[in-house]
Amino acid sequence: MPDDGVRRNELIHAREVRVIGVEGEQLGIMSRNEAIAAAREVGCDLVEVSSNSEPPVCRIMDYGKFKYEQQKKRQDAKKRQAVVQVKEIKVRPKTDDHDYETKVRHVRRFLEDGDRCKVTVFFRGREIVHKDRGMDILERFIKDLEEVAKVDQEPRAEGRTLQMLLVPKK
Repeated sequence: MPDDGVRRNELIHAREVRVIGVEGEQLGIMSRNEAIAAAREVGCDLVEVSSNSEPPVCRIMDYGKFKYEQQKKRQDAKKRQAVVQVKEIKVRPKTDDHDYETKVRHVRRFLEDGDRCKVTVFFRGREIVHKDRGMDILERFIKDLEEVAKVDQEPRAEGRTLQMLLVPKK
């Protein structure tokens, strides 16, 4: 089998094949060699479309042009694809008001750019005893960003961290 996974012309193994013409019309069942000759007559290739049917279905087409068009379709699909990133902001339970406001501005900017944002409160040492402070910070984030964000993942504790996921509102 060729490197692109499509059998064409002499690489088709079956003795008899069902042939579809250039315009999509049924040409019937022919021997492989007759079908290849018919394809060459119109300056095209015989390409195996469905190998698991009996007999295999082959189509007469310009294979180079077909490959080119498929590549173009893949490129267009890739262009239209929106890449969504997950940004992360880390805070501590003792984060000061000014630092907190700066972090909120960063999260707001991320969300306005269309990215998701993970807000993490991480605890050091004995701070873990005060998980309620961490929850207060996360609830404050939710309240301050309610016009641009909705909570995708509720705040939850994982080891020495509390985290939640915010997504932009449409």
